[in-house]
Amino acid sequence: MLEGFIDLPWWGYVLATLALTHITIASVTIFLHRHQAHRALDLHPAASHFFRFWLWLSTGIVTKEWAAIHRKHHAKCETVEDPHSPVILGIKKVLTQGYELYREEAKNRETLDKYGHGTPDDWLERNIYSKHSKLGIATMLVVDLLLFGPIGLTIWAIQMAWIPVNAAGIINGAGHYWGYRNYACADASTNLLPWGIFIGGEELHNNHHAYASSAKLSSKWYEIDIGWLYIRILASFKLAQVKKIAPQVRLDFSKTACDLDTLQSVITNRYEVMTKYAASVKKTYKAEIIRLKLQASDKLDVTRIKHWLHLDENELTEQQKAKVGVVILASPTLHTAYTLRQELAAIWARSTASKEQLVKQLEDWCHRAENSGIAALQEFSQRLRCYA
Repeated sequence: MLEGFIDLPWWGYVLATLALTHITIASVTIFLHRHQAHRALDLHPAASHFFRFWLWLSTGIVTKEWAAIHRKHHAKCETVEDPHSPVILGIKKVLTQGYELYREEAKNRETLDKYGHGTPDDWLERNIYSKHSKLGIATMLVVDLLLFGPIGLTIWAIQMAWIPVNAAGIINGAGHYWGYRNYACADASTNLLPWGIFIGGEELHNNHHAYASSAKLSSKWYEIDIGWLYIRILASFKLAQVKKIAPQVRLDFSKTACDLDTLQSVITNRYEVMTKYAASVKKTYKAEIIRLKLQASDKLDVTRIKHWLHLDENELTEQQKAKVGVVILASPTLHTAYTLRQELAAIWARSTASKEQLVKQLEDWCHRAENSGIAALQEFSQRLRCYA
């Protein structure tokens, strides 16, 4: 029986497979995603070319196609033009046919021309990596067979399935369907796990959609982004330079009124602001809904109301808006909290207003929240004034 150059126990082949697939995951998240698609960091030419070469071997991905499709996903997220939204296409289709959706969009010349700018266009890219993408994965097959013998075919098959399953399926599908959210951004993105190790930090998908140009995907103390660890290691060897990370909320508890710094901080951290608002009024909403269930007429339907109260009005269907309208009319507390939420979200949408006008609107909002008689809103407003 033919043997490979490397003879390992069974667990050795498992570890070798995990190592090879993890290098691929690191290449996708560092090079394709954070460097190419979002320009969150710069890479030294040596590091950049290693990642390109490895991806050519292990995936056959064309950099321009991947970056263009991902940029379009952000630009058209959760709309009919989104290449892979489970909200539009259904979770089953994206989970099981994510790779097919990617390949179909890669044929769209308009997508590549509009969103594929700035990607590699040197001799290697034009004549080898893009032109002969299948040659790379064929080369990897030969290498795996030479190194590991017949079991190398299994290792190669797992390598080839790794990105279609984990990136095209799990991240694009489950990452917009299940999980928890740190930020109330205007899409369905979720964090699958707080420990971003298995898929290189891409598990923290909601964090990424909130701050797409951040080289770091973790935001809470308990979240782990192993891709960020690798970036820091590369940076220590002068192989990477971080350009941008997500802003950190700074609070100045001596502030008692809104100013331009408050406005800028609130706008910059708007997703965090809306998440804090939702957390602040959560108990208030729950208590009011229980009260309505006990005291209101049977005709008052409060099903799903708690979820809808946390959304922007333009995210609701006409039927949902009507249902929310009926419920909040039955509760002055819900009406006040819901109305103030919509007005707060509208402040950073008023692009025609001057900064001074926006500061006044924010100060007026805080004044009304603090005079609402709702303790949760009073506490939230006092904290909002401290943004710096």
